[in-house]
Order: sequence, then C-alpha cells, then structure tokens
Amino acid sequence: MEQAMQSIIDIINDFLWSKLLIVLLIGGGLYFTFRSRFLQFRLFGEMLRVIRESKSSEQGSISPFQAFAISMAARVGTGNITGVALAISLGGPGSVFWMWIIAIIGSASSFIESTLAQIYKIKDRKTGGFRGGPAYYMELGLKKRWMGAVFAILITLSFGLVFNSVQSNTITVAFENSFGFDRLNTGIVMALIFAVIIFGGVKRIAKWSELIVVVLAVLYVGAALFIMLANIAQLPEVISVIVKSAFGYEQAAGGALGAALMNGIKRGLFSNEAGMGSAPNAAATATTSHPAKQGLIQALGVLIDTLVICTSTAFIILFTGAYKQTGLDGIELTQAALGMQMGPWASDFLAIMILLFAFSTLLGNYYYGETNIEFLNSRRIWIWIYRICVLGMVLFGSVTSVKLVWDMADVFMGLMAIVNLIAIMLLSRIAFAALKDYTAQKKAGKDPVFTKDSIAGLDNVECWDESPDRTSPDRTKTA
Repeated sequence: MEQAMQSIIDIINDFLWSKLLIVLLIGGGLYFTFRSRFLQFRLFGEMLRVIRESKSSEQGSISPFQAFAISMAARVGTGNITGVALAISLGGPGSVFWMWIIAIIGSASSFIESTLAQIYKIKDRKTGGFRGGPAYYMELGLKKRWMGAVFAILITLSFGLVFNSVQSNTITVAFENSFGFDRLNTGIVMALIFAVIIFGGVKRIAKWSELIVVVLAVLYVGAALFIMLANIAQLPEVISVIVKSAFGYEQAAGGALGAALMNGIKRGLFSNEAGMGSAPNAAATATTSHPAKQGLIQALGVLIDTLVICTSTAFIILFTGAYKQTGLDGIELTQAALGMQMGPWASDFLAIMILLFAFSTLLGNYYYGETNIEFLNSRRIWIWIYRICVLGMVLFGSVTSVKLVWDMADVFMGLMAIVNLIAIMLLSRIAFAALKDYTAQKKAGKDPVFTKDSIAGLDNVECWDESPDRTSPDRTKTA
C-alpha cells in the first residue's frame, strides 16, 4: 500500500515541480520585489521597529507579535532541521544557496499575501477577534468564493493533516535514533498531549507559540553559533562549497545544478512558507493600525526563518562534514553532525529540541486548518471531525517512512502555492497601494493608520471602517 502511494506521489511531484512551480515562485517573487522597490532591503529597519513595538494588544485580542509567533511556530520546526538536512543530502551543499535566494525574493511575496490578509480580514463573531487568509481575500477581493473554497480545502489537508504527519514523523525518528523508543508508542503519547492542547483555542495557541518558538530558536541558533566559532577558520571554505555547488561547478553529473536548485526551493518553501498562503492566516488575526505593519512583520519572519535558523542547520552539517557520510539523511544527519562537534549528548539534546520545535509547529498547523474549516462551514461538528483526523495523521506520520511523508508534503504545498500565487498576483495592486499609503504617512512623521478609504475603489472590506478616523490625533502620532 505504502509503495503504491509513493509511486503516485512521485508522478504528481514530477509534474508540479518540473516547471510550473519554479516559474510561479521565482517569477512571482521577483515581480513583487521589483514592484515594491526591494522592500526586503529598503524597509528592513522598519520591519525591526514594527515588531519591537507590537508586543502589546487590547485585552482579548491577538497582538501583531503573537500573530507573528503563530506563523513562526508553523515555520520554525522540522523544515529548519530535517528539511535542510534532506536538501543537503539530496541536492548537495548548493541547495543552501537556493534556499537563501528563495527566502530573499519570497520575503516580498510574504509581504503581499499577509498585507492582503489584513485588509480582507473579518470579525470573528464567536471570539471577538479576527480571522482571515487567502480563502477570504479570494472570496472578498477577487469575488471568487469557489477559489477560496479550493484553497481552504488544500490548506486544511496540507497543514492540518499532511504537514502534521511530517512533524510527528521527525519526532519519532529522532527519539528512536537517540533513545531507542518505539515509534508508535511515542506517536500515541504525542497525540494524547496534543489532543489536550488543541481544545484551548487560538489564544492559548498564541501563548504557547510565543514562549516556545523564541526560547527554542535562541537555543538552537546558539548551538550553531558555538559550532561556527569553534570552526571559524573553515567559514570561507564552507561558503565557497555552497556557492560552487549551487551552480554544479564541482559535480561531474549533469543533474547536479537541477538537484541543488530543486531541493533548495522545495525545502526552502516548506520551511519559510513564502507565497504558500499559510502565514496570512496568522497575520489576519492581529490587531494593528495598518495592514502593511503585519505584512512587514511576516516578511521579516521569512528572512529570520531561512537566513538565520535554516543556515544554522546548514552550517552545523557542513562544518562537520557529516553530509559526506553515506546512509544519513533527515534528522539523523543533523543529529550526527551535532554529535561530532559537541559529543554524543548533543544528539539526545536535539531529539528533545525537535520534539518541542515540532510540537510548536503542530500548534500553528492545526490553527491554519481550523480557521479554513470555519470559512467552509461554521458548524462545530466539522471542527470535531477535523480534530480527530489531525490526531489520526499524527499517528500515521509517527510510523510511516520519512520519504513518503515529505513527498506528500511537497505535493500539497505545491498545489497550495499555485492557487495562492495566482490570487496574490491578481490582487497585488491592492497591497502595493497599502504600502504606498504606509510609506507616505511615515514620511509625514505619522504613525500609519489605515481605513477603507485609504485605497480608492476598495470594497468588500469589513474591519477597517472601524479604524480611527484618518484625521484623528492617532493618525498624526509621531513614530
């Protein structure tokens, strides 16, 4: 059964990733980069300023920083550790270079989709907060509910089910490798703990995410920094290997460039999610004065995820040379690399860390599915069915093969990205207009505030009529 599934998935993946997705991801990212006048460089300082000032929020609402934490909970996880190792083992060190490229241009794509999610968010009548995302801007912005429904189904299947099986797979493989734990038993315990948490709702998810992601990211990057400093003399050589391998200079095989490019883009997209349409679901929940603020925060998240955390994994593996050993891939490769530098205890420490990393990702993934089920049908029975299916896929991922779950993830994230990239290209003029409004207010020395009439002809917008009047004192507050 598993072999038959693998064969079908391989065929679909070859079709999706051969040309179409490469063109959309890179072409779309470059278009957004040029149209925004390289916002990922030009407004980098503004990104840092906005996130630094966004930690507080009204009681009962989700702050911009908490929305950022939810999206980072889904971004920062096995993609940063297992995914990077898989990319290097399959595509060589050059995959890291293409991860960097897709993150830099994808940062602009993330700005567009997250800004649109804020503009077209709606009031959640049950919680009093906000919800939104690609399904909502497809329905309200493009006036194509059918397209939003297709995306809602895809993201629910992708994040709630398939991607969560990737997380559980990585956890159980890591614990089996380090401690000899039975994978099914580990999966059962994990599913039980997760079942308790997911009944707490989005506010509890935000609190867990904000705490777990920050602590884990600091610890993991700290370990990578220690290894890099201990081997600093090798840094020029490692950078050289990455760049040369990216273009196939050091490989005799004709497919070396293609393998590095493909694996770098696949694993980069899985990790940072730029243009995939997932982070906008979290971005929409934030209470903020201007949609572009959340767009800038999410654009920064893409850069942090890949250029800092994914690069940390890459350096751990490349500095140690562990990738040259045969028979190692995924989490086992990263564990071996850490063990070579820091001793056997480091492999066990990473297993514990990957449990917490992946668990935080389970939380973020779960929320993405829930908010899109509510888009399709608000009856609570569907949420309960979804929760049962999520727990089932956590168990499935805990015992199945590494290759199957990652190839399934490639199929579903590819389908999601196609639908979302088409939508944000069609709606990008709205996001560019919001960015123009934001920068104009900043130049005037104001704290930017957005209302429905900030963009001429903007319709089907529910929440921004409730923003402060454009002539209010808040509008002229000095940043």
